[in-house]
Amino acid sequence: MTELDAVQKPGRRGASAASAVAGAATILLALTACTGSGASTTSSTPVAGGTLTYASGDAEPTCLDPHVGGNYPQALLSTQYIEELVGLRDGKPVPALATKWTTSDDGTTLTFTLRDDVTFTDGTPFDADAVVRNIEHVQDPKTASSTGYLALQSIKQATATDDHTVTLALSRPDSALLESFSQPWVGMESPKALDRSQAANCESPVGTGPFTITNWKHGDRVTLTKNAKYWGSTKPRLSGITWRFLPDATSRYAALQAGQVDVIDNAQPDQLKAASAKAAIRDLDAPRPGASNRLELNSGHGVFQDEAVRKAFIAGAEIDPGLESLFLGTAKRSYSVLSSVEPYGYSDRKLFRYDPSTAKQLLDDAGWKVGSDGIREKDGKQLTVTFPVSTNQSVPAERSLFQQIQASEAEVGIKVQLEELDLSSWYAALAKNQYDVVSAPYTKVGADVLRILYDSASITPAPSGYFANLAQLDDPAVDDLLQRAARTSDSGERGTLYEDAQQKILASGTVLPLYDQQNHFLYRSAVHGIETTAVSTPWFGTAWIDR
Repeated sequence: MTELDAVQKPGRRGASAASAVAGAATILLALTACTGSGASTTSSTPVAGGTLTYASGDAEPTCLDPHVGGNYPQALLSTQYIEELVGLRDGKPVPALATKWTTSDDGTTLTFTLRDDVTFTDGTPFDADAVVRNIEHVQDPKTASSTGYLALQSIKQATATDDHTVTLALSRPDSALLESFSQPWVGMESPKALDRSQAANCESPVGTGPFTITNWKHGDRVTLTKNAKYWGSTKPRLSGITWRFLPDATSRYAALQAGQVDVIDNAQPDQLKAASAKAAIRDLDAPRPGASNRLELNSGHGVFQDEAVRKAFIAGAEIDPGLESLFLGTAKRSYSVLSSVEPYGYSDRKLFRYDPSTAKQLLDDAGWKVGSDGIREKDGKQLTVTFPVSTNQSVPAERSLFQQIQASEAEVGIKVQLEELDLSSWYAALAKNQYDVVSAPYTKVGADVLRILYDSASITPAPSGYFANLAQLDDPAVDDLLQRAARTSDSGERGTLYEDAQQKILASGTVLPLYDQQNHFLYRSAVHGIETTAVSTPWFGTAWIDR
């Protein structure tokens, strides 16, 4: 057994000590049992000490506080030092920093009871006032939050009822709010640390987790040190973590093979295939929740305001051959806007068949005629679409897939201008509405991600300047379905509403699903006890290294 399915970090916080130990043991056994053919024999007894080196190919965060902005590179790192009110087990909310919660009959009041034995690593008590301060920090426009801000939109006011009770007054019932509180972008930070300047807090945010930030050498690494006073029943075994930023995929894998690093992310498909055949290097496959990898077609700007042109682009996109040849079987074609781990996902394969004849006919009917160079023209303008690509978020195999799509679109007369940008330039292009097509991965626990991505209210930017509805879909019927789904706690009704909404979203021609969102972590077989969080980031609070 060399390929390892993700195991979610159990909701130990708030559970009994016995269940905490049992949960950790289950994870440990899952990892250490996957020895595979030719594996070296290792001890099954956890050992303390040693520094784990993690090499990330994701963009280096500009701020280590996940409240600010709120992207996946921040989540990868911050889950080592920041923790959440709620955990997830089998997709269901379970206690973490909150021990229990109640919801009023009308769904507009949510009350949390908090642990009373937790302290932030700067000595500040974790209590109700701290939770209120964190919610206010996420919601404050000056924080410039996007992911956290959008997740907590339903909260009108947070009140510390007593030292360890927080009452949230909601503007509407929000069936996804508990799921949202399992995410690092709304994790708990020390109020004392939050009172510093944003620049200071970005350098070294303070949480309750098993590690603390001791140094950030920009452009190189973040150094994390064990929190010896960690409140959990299992203390961190590692002395620390060195979190390196190595953007080149080949260099990261070579460093892993040489034993210079212990864990890497953003591996290439050929590396994943090699890892599955080698016992010395293992593959932790942890698919992200939220949306699938997909292309969003900007219906509020340029040529894609015309539904016929959008649908011609979709019909003219040849995806399957490139997906098979470039990803070597490590990625599965998707026909849904939701990740395969989301139980409310809906697929419709027939909408996304490669059909260049239909694409040409749609463009002919829309008045786009083939020019001398093969690119279609109308009213003196070429049929050109701008496609900015984040080199930090798209691995080389995906960028090659985009080039193959570009070639197939040229065959039907659509010119695709690929623009490879670093993450900050990519965000700037989106904020300025300088795109026609974009691949924008979005991670959020639960199907409520559909509301974030496709409700017309999400065309309005969050305080960070980022707006999530990049398709700029403006359909009152979709808005109504998603808002009703967010208000109901009946799982059957939610499923029906989400399916109806997805049918309309897929039929609108504003989205082209590509493949299930990839999330692989390669690690040396000497590393044990890795868990994963609600958003499928690796968590090293129980990890150890057999040296």
